[in-house]
Amino acid sequence: MPAASSDLRKELNGAEEDGPEHDARIFGEVTDLFLSNVGRLGDSQIAAVDGVLAHLIERVEATTVIQLSEALATIDRAPRQTIRKLAFHEQPLLAAPVLRSSNCVSEADLLEIVKSRSQQHLLAICDRKTLNEALTDALMRFGDVNVSNALARNAGARFSECGYATLVGRAERDEGLAEKLGVRLDIPGSLLRELIGKVADVVRARFLTAQRPVARGKGSAAAAGQSSAARKAIDYTQAQSEVVALNRTGKLNDSIVNRFAVRGEYTHVVAALALKADVKVEAIEPLLEPDRVYGLIVACKAARLTWSTTTMIVRNRPGCPPSTDRELEQCVAVFESLLLSVAQWTIRFGSDRILAKKNERATTVKLSQPA
Repeated sequence: MPAASSDLRKELNGAEEDGPEHDARIFGEVTDLFLSNVGRLGDSQIAAVDGVLAHLIERVEATTVIQLSEALATIDRAPRQTIRKLAFHEQPLLAAPVLRSSNCVSEADLLEIVKSRSQQHLLAICDRKTLNEALTDALMRFGDVNVSNALARNAGARFSECGYATLVGRAERDEGLAEKLGVRLDIPGSLLRELIGKVADVVRARFLTAQRPVARGKGSAAAAGQSSAARKAIDYTQAQSEVVALNRTGKLNDSIVNRFAVRGEYTHVVAALALKADVKVEAIEPLLEPDRVYGLIVACKAARLTWSTTTMIVRNRPGCPPSTDRELEQCVAVFESLLLSVAQWTIRFGSDRILAKKNERATTVKLSQPA
């Protein structure tokens, strides 16, 4: 490699005279040498490659540079001068791969790029696996509505209190942003309350009854999947008969449902919620999944249950990981923000969506089966 680098340097000295074809050949040879030997190269050898590639970036075709950018974006020992030049490149397509994925772009450079480059550059930065508060603050300051939506969609983005407040303020005029914020795991309860109060009924109903990400331990996802499969086969006939009988005699009250939850009698919990909220059992059953906890809170509110009983139902869901403090804070915000009439309308709205999706899946399965 050292000898090859020396030869390439000599050729590079005459590059201006030899023209584009010469530049492209040198660029390709150095790229291939680096990518084929990156695990065996020393710092001085990477520096030699860096000097050649950084010098030629502006003198070869854009498609070739994009390929280099994509190749270097995932390499931790990528040549730093080249990476920096790519990151700052005025053409977003050339800069985007390293802006999205490279660990070699410093935070200081990212902040400078946010302030000085196009919205396409900012959108690429929004796709990074993690973004700290300083970066998200800067992105919101200089970014447009598409940047705000991209940040809200990125689960690895962290926001300052001011940054989150800014997003919630913008969400009042942007339904898509409101729905993305509503299902984030890290939104503070106080700002979730504010969001619930700002948005239209339909928008609120969408994110409160939608699936949302779940923080799970290693064994939790499998357990949740098993519980989901098991619940699909549950027969609620007996439980429904019993809760109907209790309701006729005026005994289907808050304390009875609380007792069902404490005992783990979730066929009765589902049947009771369905009866008291006036929706079908098939619409309540999916709300026991870890990713539907907001919908479960809405159902409990619509069923006129207290927060104490609602907490018991959430904490004792079969096959679900324990709720985090933040999730419980968010659940309180949902419960306390909704008027009874709003909760009842919301759960019926969510029920219609859940049942429609279930019917779509059943139709798809039926059509895919051989005649």
